[in-house]
Amino acid sequence: MANFVEELRWRGMLHDIMPNTEEKLNEGMTAGYIGFDPTADSLHIGHLTQIMTLIHFQNAGHKPFALVGGATGMVGDPSGKSDERNLQTEEMVAHNLEGMKRQLSKFLTFEDSGNGAVMVNNADWFKNMNFLAFIRDVGKHITVNYMMAKDSVKKRLEGETGMSFTEFSYQLVQGYDFYYLWKHYNCALQMGGSDQWGNIVTGTELIRRKDSGTAYAITTQLIKKADGTKFGKTESGAVWLDPEKTSPYKFYQFWLNAADDDVKKWIRIFTLKTQPEIEKLEEEHQAAPHLRILQKALAEDITIRTHSEAALETALKTSEFLFGNGTLEFLKTLDSKRVLEIFEGVPQYTISKSDLAGGIDVATLLAEKTSVFPSKGEVKKTIQGGGLSINKNKVAEMLANYTTADLISDQFIVVQKGKKNYFLLVAG
Repeated sequence: MANFVEELRWRGMLHDIMPNTEEKLNEGMTAGYIGFDPTADSLHIGHLTQIMTLIHFQNAGHKPFALVGGATGMVGDPSGKSDERNLQTEEMVAHNLEGMKRQLSKFLTFEDSGNGAVMVNNADWFKNMNFLAFIRDVGKHITVNYMMAKDSVKKRLEGETGMSFTEFSYQLVQGYDFYYLWKHYNCALQMGGSDQWGNIVTGTELIRRKDSGTAYAITTQLIKKADGTKFGKTESGAVWLDPEKTSPYKFYQFWLNAADDDVKKWIRIFTLKTQPEIEKLEEEHQAAPHLRILQKALAEDITIRTHSEAALETALKTSEFLFGNGTLEFLKTLDSKRVLEIFEGVPQYTISKSDLAGGIDVATLLAEKTSVFPSKGEVKKTIQGGGLSINKNKVAEMLANYTTADLISDQFIVVQKGKKNYFLLVAG
C-alpha cells in the first residue's frame, strides 16, 4: 500500500482531511468515492482534479467508486453557485451519464475483483424512495440549524436570489449517498473539491447519527489560475474531454499555453510523473524557460491519457503546420471538419469555384474576391517583402495564378501573411 494522503500532499492537492483519515487508509485497502453531476454529456478539465484523485487512490491500492448523480443531477448542487441551477429531465440525465461513463473508463481500471473501480448511479437507490420515507429516514437525523450553518447555504441566503427548498435539501441527498455507499459497499471515505466539504461532512454526520458508524473525508484544492481567471475556461468556452467538443489540438494547446506560474502546479496535479521526474523537468525549464519544457511535458502527458498517442501526434503536426515548417501534406489527411477546427478564430472568406475555374491572379483573389488585403497595392508590397504564402508556398510575383487545382481537399486555400497571420479561403 502506498500512502495516498502523502501523494496528494506533495502534489499540492490536499486541502482538508478529517482526523484519523490517513491512519484509516494506511491500515489497508479502503473503498472511497467521488461524485460527478451529469450536467453535460462530457466531463471537462474542471473535473480532472477529481479524476486524478481517483487515479492516485486506485494506484495506492484502494478501491475507487465513481458516483454519477443520476438523481442529484436533477436537483443541482448549490455549492459555489450564486444562482439556481436549471433542472434537467430524466432523458437529459440518462444521455449525459452514458458520455461520462465512457470517459471515466479511460482513466480508471474497472474490474469486478480486487481494487477495481466501480461506477454507481444514485438514481438506483433514490428512484424507489418517496418523499415521506426520505424525510422520515434521513431528514430527522440532521437539524435545520446544522444545515443552515454550512457556508454554501449561508452565502446563498445572504444573496439576492435566495435558495429554493430543492437546493437546500441537496446536502441531505448527498449525505444519504454517502450513507448508502457506506452501508451497502463498505465505502468509508468521500472525496471532492474543497467546496464540497460541507456536503461531505453532512454524510459522515448522517452515518454517525443514523447507524453510529464512522466515515472519513478528504477534499482537494480548487484550481485557480495565477492571473485570476477561471481555470478550464477559454474565450470559446469550456475545455471538454470529448474530442468532438474540444479537438485534441485545442486540448493540447490549452496546456501548452499555460503560464509558468500555473504549469509548476499543474504538472504535479495533472500528470502521474514522479517527484524526481518533475523536479528534473523543473531544473531544465529553469535553465531555458523559452523552450517551455514544463508546458510541453504537461500537454503531451495529459493529451495521451485523455485521448491517445495518435491524437497527440495529430496535435503536434497541427502545431508544426501552423507555427513551424509543417507541410501541406498533413492538412490533406484531415477531413473538412478538422480543418475548420484548426482554423477556428482565423479570418475566413468564401470564394466561388467558378471564379477559380479559369484561373485568377493572386491580387484579384486577395484584394477583390476577398478582403484579405485592402488593395492590390498592399498585396504587391507584401509579395515584394517576401511576406505572402499560399498553401505554404511563398508567392514570388503578382502574376501568380490560382485555380480549383489549388484547393486543398477540393475546398480550402490557406493564406499566410507574415509568420503567424493566417486566412482561410473556403470554396462554396
